[in-house]
Amino acid sequence: MLTARRLGKRYGEKRVLRRIDLVLPRGGFLVVTGPNGAGKTTLLRICAGLAQPTEGTIEREATRAQVGYLGHDPLVYRELTALENLELYGRLYRLPERRERVGMVLERFGLWEARHERVASYSRGMTQRLALCRVLLHDPELLVLDEPYSALDEAGAELLDAQLAELRGERTFLLATHDPARVEPLASAALALAS
Repeated sequence: MLTARRLGKRYGEKRVLRRIDLVLPRGGFLVVTGPNGAGKTTLLRICAGLAQPTEGTIEREATRAQVGYLGHDPLVYRELTALENLELYGRLYRLPERRERVGMVLERFGLWEARHERVASYSRGMTQRLALCRVLLHDPELLVLDEPYSALDEAGAELLDAQLAELRGERTFLLATHDPARVEPLASAALALAS
């Protein structure tokens, strides 16, 4: 699904990534760890096709439409309701049976009752749950998740645990986390970046 060889990234004189090699087969679950500033977010953005490396090569079998990316910004519209946000994303991805899919992900992440509320009224944890709904809405082949547990309370984290376990093996995962023990049972490989 993903192969990177001698991947590197610079921003001017600042080197963020240096000679990263990784192979993530279809159905694999790669956990990326490292201290702040080690380049985890940069690596995930390159793997998702949102940034280009300055050195090395990356091959991705998934098209942009087959990638679900969760970054630090939830990429949801605060002035819209949860339902309106997901309807919009469903139309962008031209999802068949959009309403059913939207209802299913809202239910799965415990947001069905709050679906008509504007996202501006959501807590940070509810917004993160909605961001996860957005990422999973189009049933992507490759899920690139940067700190997906960020801001989730224990109930939200358990919902995410269940979703990851359910999709493990059916989808390919690249997940960066400061808490690798939480996803260790699901991981097929790990990559530790140094600062």
